[in-house]
Amino acid sequence: MADAGDWCLIESDPGVFTELIKKFNVGGIQVEEVWSLDSQTMEELKHVFQAWHSGSHPDADLSIDDTVYFAKQVINNACATQAILSILLNCPSIDLGPDLQQFKEFTKDFDPYYKGLAITNSELLRSVHNSFSRSDPFIIDSSESSSTEKEDIFHFISYVPVHGALYELDGLSNGPVNLGPCTDDDWLEKVRPVIQERMARYASAEIRFNLLALIKNREDVYRTRLETDISLEEREELLHKIELENIKFKRYERENSLRKHNFIPLIYNIIRVLAERGELDARIEHAKKEVAKRRKERAEKKKNAEASGSKN
Repeated sequence: MADAGDWCLIESDPGVFTELIKKFNVGGIQVEEVWSLDSQTMEELKHVFQAWHSGSHPDADLSIDDTVYFAKQVINNACATQAILSILLNCPSIDLGPDLQQFKEFTKDFDPYYKGLAITNSELLRSVHNSFSRSDPFIIDSSESSSTEKEDIFHFISYVPVHGALYELDGLSNGPVNLGPCTDDDWLEKVRPVIQERMARYASAEIRFNLLALIKNREDVYRTRLETDISLEEREELLHKIELENIKFKRYERENSLRKHNFIPLIYNIIRVLAERGELDARIEHAKKEVAKRRKERAEKKKNAEASGSKN
């Protein structure tokens, strides 16, 4: 895989991904975090993608299907954006907007590797992705990162129904993974055990999972419902839900602004004031003790998990 180059790491967060999609000029879509895999929750969702470290399905069909838009991941830090594109470019019901539609038409006959290169070299995709980079004046050599730090980096896998089959799209695999037949009505029930099996298989290794879903913009759905013949009680409930969505999107906007803000001057001045007061050394020693304590707790927790796993 190519070096990360000028693609930054971005945070796995629904607010980040929702704005990312909006900047691709794709309308009517938002990203929601999924906290449960029960039937009621799954029924509310569409096109799921899972944040996961890496791997492929052990018993899956890796045969290439020309009806599936599949791109190899050729650069490390692009996996989140690529997972989102894997869903957007395989869902005809989504209005891609002029930019992504043109990109899809231009690259549709490319093989998976060259599709991945096209994503990596797209000025639009790269600039939108990098708009979420942290304002950081320090350059960190990723080659010197510890194994623990590398384990904390998410890898993203997409699940999506295409032409009557459920597919797992992982840019690190050799092709789209056909998980079996499905319909638009039952594919969520088909994908649920796949995700549950993955999470159970790696639970003892303390691999963290983050499950998100691409869904229709909820405010649009609620406003469409308001135009129908509904009771006053339901109307008030929908208006309340719309208000909550507006509050949530304002929070997303603020959080994304903070992610991009340069806090170095603030941190510098806090350190300077603490030094002038003679409090800096004590704060540093306290911080060192807290870090050592947390590392010890994590090591003990991992050791206990491994011991429990070996007994089973």
